This record gives sequence, structure tokens and C-alpha cells, in this order.
Amino acid sequence: MLYKSTRGYEEKVSSASAIVNGIAPDGGLYIPESFPKLDLDKCLKMNYQELASYVLKMYLTDYSDAEVNCAVYKAYDEKFVDEVVPVKYLEGRSVLELYHGRTLAFKDMALSILPHLMKKASKKLGVEDEIVILTATSGDTGKAALEGFCDVDGTKIVVFYPSEGISEIQKHQMVSQKGDNTYVFGIKGNFDDAQSAVKSIFLDDALKADLKEKGYQFSSANSINIGRLVPQIVYYVHGYLDHVRKGMLNLGDFMNVVVPTGNFGNILASRYAKEMGLPIDKLICASNENAVLTDFIKSGTYDLDRKFKVTNSPSMDILISSNLERYLAFIGEDVPVLMNKLKNQGSYTISPSGKEKMKDFYASFATERETVLKIKEVYEKEAYLMDTHTAVAQVVYDRYLEDTSDDKPAMIASTASPYKFTRDVLKSISDDLLLDDDFELIHVLAEKTGLEVPEPIKYLAEDLVLHPHVISKVSIKNTVETILR
Repeated sequence: MLYKSTRGYEEKVSSASAIVNGIAPDGGLYIPESFPKLDLDKCLKMNYQELASYVLKMYLTDYSDAEVNCAVYKAYDEKFVDEVVPVKYLEGRSVLELYHGRTLAFKDMALSILPHLMKKASKKLGVEDEIVILTATSGDTGKAALEGFCDVDGTKIVVFYPSEGISEIQKHQMVSQKGDNTYVFGIKGNFDDAQSAVKSIFLDDALKADLKEKGYQFSSANSINIGRLVPQIVYYVHGYLDHVRKGMLNLGDFMNVVVPTGNFGNILASRYAKEMGLPIDKLICASNENAVLTDFIKSGTYDLDRKFKVTNSPSMDILISSNLERYLAFIGEDVPVLMNKLKNQGSYTISPSGKEKMKDFYASFATERETVLKIKEVYEKEAYLMDTHTAVAQVVYDRYLEDTSDDKPAMIASTASPYKFTRDVLKSISDDLLLDDDFELIHVLAEKTGLEVPEPIKYLAEDLVLHPHVISKVSIKNTVETILR
């Protein structure tokens, strides 16, 4: 299996090279040149770790079976409570709970394994430089990446997050991160500002050459890294098979998936799973009020001419959806032309044939008020507590049912624990919100709902702030240079 750039760079590379480089030399993202097919009968007998090994071996063909197995079993170990990815069955749909890792967000599913894959890739390629992981985060990737790469030999990790607009729990998880190789900075700007700055550093040949002399090489832990994206395919296969094992589906029956997304990586992983033969019918793309993806899927036009909104589902507060570039390549669009239009004109429109190929997508968005009301409704009716991002997905799924009456089984990807957004979740289910301290609210939420506080944040308030710095968005490159002097 070789990987090519979405922007047409001719050289194809191994998975190890794609993972270590993070981004192609022409600024494109790496994509597989073909999609292997799943043997679902065989998969039915596998637990999560076995399934992950099976899927990853099809994409990481330059890794030995032993290397893949080692990475999988180190990643998906006792740090995941009980099942790695439980599926909860509610009335008329299921919830794929992706947040039972160390940082309580779905990013753990890929970022627990990426450091192991990257370390093995570096050894394979004979990379002697120290790898510097540059990461922009809208709230969840940062902590998961920091946790994964903390004190990993031969690496440094630098994370940039918007200083305003993420939850206090998300922020404190990052700024209290330990590790001699970890660097965390808030920026006076939004996620798109951080992501654009990080991408520009990857394309700065002069800077890369200068740092090469000092023994450094850049890579990424964002979902622009194919090593982040491929492990996400696994949990959609796992979720489908769980339905079959529990008699909710017969093997081969179709299901719909509902994914709250801002950067398009998570829902793209489900589309890749479909391409591999997983019986998915509709891919339901759920946005918050930064509804650029909703508008694109409905119209075929991607337009950045809109106001960026800070919402109560901050991990989706994104206007520049990087992984959409991979999907554009997948449906045969001229990616370099479209990316050039986006850079210079702020918008692009895909071809009629490309629009036709998006028919398996449905898209809509949820307002903040709709999100709050949906958390309350589901909790009161079904005693199930959702975080704000999962509630966005539920709002959009309910709208899909109204629009289509399509009642085939649907699985909602739940991307974060309600405890990561304690204040907004508690406001949704209670009128009695008097405390100013978000860390105290963790225990109020536990008392009100009877849900046990997850171990990773039980004593979070006691963790010291180790990374207090907030910088301007124009200082990101200089900050990286300063760290690496």
C-alpha cells in the first residue's frame, strides 16, 4: 500500500514515510492509492484489538505483523475502562461511545496508537533527527496528543490552542500537562488561525532546512496525518459488528452513521470504512453554527465568507475543514485548483459530477439552544447524558428523520464525555447552577446524575498550571523557532 498527495505530487510513499512526514511536500495530504476490502465474517470473531490489527495491517503494509500488533496492544490497553468502545442502545438509535480513554475524547482512539506507529516508522526509515510534533487543537486533540507523546524518546510536541472558546476542563487538561518534551501555548485567535500557522510552518522550506541542521524534523498529530485517520476507521467497523452480534442487524444489512464534525476527519473515516465494504448507507454530517460543511454538502460550494462563532460545542468551532481535501480527491475533484481558489478567493465550487457523488451524505446543523434542549430532552426521557457535541449530532439526526422518514438503524458517534463540558451540560439539565468553579461543577454533575466522575479528571483541579503562556497568532512560528534553538 502506497500513499499519494491530494495535490498531485508524483512521488508515492510508504505508510511509514507518510506518518513521519505528516504532510506531503506540495502541501497536500496523504491518501491511500486504493482501499482494501473487509472480510466481515472474519471480523465478527474479533475483539477490538484484533480488529484494529486486522484493519491497520491492510494499510500499513511496510510494517511487520508483529510491529502492528505491538502498537495496537500498547495503545488499547488498561487505560481504556472496560470496553475500548462501548455501544449504547437507545430508543431508535445507538451511541458509539468513543471517549473512554485517558483524555475523555474520541481523539484518544487514534492518538493512543500514533506515537507507537511514528516511533516504529522513524526506526524503519533510519530517521536520526528529533521529531517535532506541531499540533493545532480546537480543544481535544491537544491533550490527547500531549498524553500520547509525553516523554516519548526522540520527540518534542508543541500544541497551540485558542485561549478563549474552549471549556475550562479542556484548557486545564492541556496547561497542566507534564513531560520534559511538552510545550503548550494559548493563542489570541481561533482554531483556524492555529491550524493555518502550523500548515505554513510545514511548507516553510527555509525553516525546515535550518532546523534540519540542528537535528529536527517536523511532523503532525492532527488528523492531517494519515496515521491519525486510519485508526479511526476501526471503530465504525467495530460499531457495526456490535449491532450484528447483539441482533440489531443481520450481517450485510445497511445502517446510517451520524457524526458531529468540524475538521471532517471523523466522518471521512466512516466514508473510508464504507469504501472498504462496511454496509453504511447515509453519512449524516452534523455541524454546529459554524455550518460551513452543512452548506458545502447541500450546495457544493465551500465559502469562508462568514462570521466565526464561539459555541457550546467548541471542538467543532472550525471553518477550514482540512480533511475535506481528502474527500475532494476521493470524488475526483481537481484539488490543487480548488485549494488555490480557497486561498485566493475564499471559496470554491465543485463540479456537477462531484456533487452527484456526495449523494450518500446528508448535512444539517444545530444551534446552541437546540443543543441545550436536546441534552435535557434525552436525559429526561432516556436517562442518558450527552455532551454538547453528541447532542448536536442528535439534533441533526432527528431532523434527518423528519426530512426522510428513513428508519434504518443509525449509530451516533459520541465524541466526548459530558464531563469535558460540565458547565454547559449541567446548565442543560438543571436550573440550579450557582457555582463559578468548573472543577466543583464536576462533582455537582456527578451528584445530580449518579454518574461516576471519570478517573482522569477526578483530581484535575489539583494539577498545577505548567504552561501559562498565551501568545499572538502571528507569534506561532517565532515561538517554535525559540523552542528549537
